[in-house]
Amino acid sequence: MDRKQRLATRNNFAVGRLNESARMLDKAMLKAGIPPSEKEAFLNWTISSLWDNFKTQRMNQRIIIENEIRRLGIRFPNGTVNKEYSANFQLPVDKISHIELAGAEELGIALAVGEDGKCSLNGKPNQAGDFSLKLRYNTVDGEPVSELIIPVAFNPDPRSIWKDIPTDFNIPYYKPDRDSEYVKVEAAADGTPKKDIVAASQRGRSHAHEGRPRDDHFSLFHCDESDWYIMAVADGAGSAKYSRKGSEVACAVAIDHCKRLLADNKSFESAIRDFETDRNDKGKRTEVTRHVIDIIYKGAMKAHEAVKKVAEANEGSKLKDFATTLMFAICKRYDFGWFIASFWVGDGAMCLFDAENKTAKLLGTPDEGEFSGQTRFLTMPEIFHDPDVVSKRLRMAIVPDFTALFLMTDGVSDPMFETDRNLNDYTKWEEFYSNLKNGFPEDGIGGVDLSDDNEAAKDQLLGWLDFWSPGNHDDRTIAILY
Repeated sequence: MDRKQRLATRNNFAVGRLNESARMLDKAMLKAGIPPSEKEAFLNWTISSLWDNFKTQRMNQRIIIENEIRRLGIRFPNGTVNKEYSANFQLPVDKISHIELAGAEELGIALAVGEDGKCSLNGKPNQAGDFSLKLRYNTVDGEPVSELIIPVAFNPDPRSIWKDIPTDFNIPYYKPDRDSEYVKVEAAADGTPKKDIVAASQRGRSHAHEGRPRDDHFSLFHCDESDWYIMAVADGAGSAKYSRKGSEVACAVAIDHCKRLLADNKSFESAIRDFETDRNDKGKRTEVTRHVIDIIYKGAMKAHEAVKKVAEANEGSKLKDFATTLMFAICKRYDFGWFIASFWVGDGAMCLFDAENKTAKLLGTPDEGEFSGQTRFLTMPEIFHDPDVVSKRLRMAIVPDFTALFLMTDGVSDPMFETDRNLNDYTKWEEFYSNLKNGFPEDGIGGVDLSDDNEAAKDQLLGWLDFWSPGNHDDRTIAILY
């Protein structure tokens, strides 16, 4: 049998089957009492009824699945623009398909659906406001796409709210909004590297938002002849209208006084060496202390007097209009180690940090005024009338070596340490040092490379001061000997 014959046989068989089915249908209709004249109408009605029932059943199945998903109570938590966002929920993927979340990608977030139905919504929102995302999915073949509206809100990035209004050049005692400095100290004659100094100061967000000037100040100096390091940091009181000048004068005068007395002070250096041979000798300690008082304590007094003179020369002003804190230190390396002496009045922090030996020595204590949240200032006359001022505010130490000496205003210490108690916790200083070196990548803030002769450190440190800390928007100043 050839191909044509096989096809003809199959067609004849199919036609025969159809005819047989038609005869059986006719027979059944006659048996049911349906006259031949109503055959077409009956068949149309039957098919139409079955189709309607089919569609109703399919729609009901879709509605059942939609109600099941509504009962899941899917809710998205609020988020913040430019901050990592995450939301997790479960869907019955055995009953639905083609799942998407319309409107998500435009907001900077994306939906991921796992084979087990675990869903996650992740990303960084790029818009602030209230939004309605549409969860779309298919249920039963032939049914329209189902949709569930899920609201979500994203708060503005707090950083975007702050304005940065430049300080008016025409105000009295204008000061740039930002400043930084790097003091490179050449290696010793035998090639041994010496410590360098870096400092940076940035106007706080609260000041920038209102166009007010920076009140903090710093001064750095290294005496190439005598190898003494001198550092000063001051925080002008935010409530004092000319405190920016007070902090500047205090730093400059303290540094200048120390420079003059340390340029060639053989008797002081001899006293330090004698003291090192026997630190328990009261006479030797007294001799060193006498020099420290002449250099450090009198330097603070001269700074106080200099600010007072500026206030008196400014008609209509009072000394409190120039209120400022002050911390400064002198350091020198000897063959037996480092000698450090310091003065501190006000808040902030001054610390000798040693990562190798895991120590953090606070060179004083931040002091507050009569009420919580206040501080004491260099400009307060009672500071120097206190009979215990020397023992309270002066420190001196001899250490083999250290990683870094930090001087910082409370604009840095408050967000980094939060409490005075934490200032005495080595682990907090270790964490601070790590943050300083590594920065805050999640906020786009880079770290500071505190390696020898890295002059870029001053720009890195200035950039680091822009770190974000909710509620901490004061001026920020830090000086580091490392």
